[in-house]
Amino acid sequence: MKNFLIAMLSGFAGYILLACLSYFLIGKFSSNSHDRSMEAGMTSIFVAGPIGLVVGIIVGYVWVKDWF
Repeated sequence: MKNFLIAMLSGFAGYILLACLSYFLIGKFSSNSHDRSMEAGMTSIFVAGPIGLVVGIIVGYVWVKDWF
């Protein structure tokens, strides 16, 4: 249960971290001039965030398994 909880917390942290980073990078470097903020928001929430979630869960689970 402890491994699962830490993996989920690291997954949540990965989601937030990658979504925020994606929002910043897309907002800064996107060539879309009409709705750049909408593109950044939707891509961050629906593409980069879930990727960060999966990577965070995997990293958290492996990290916990090595420590405990």
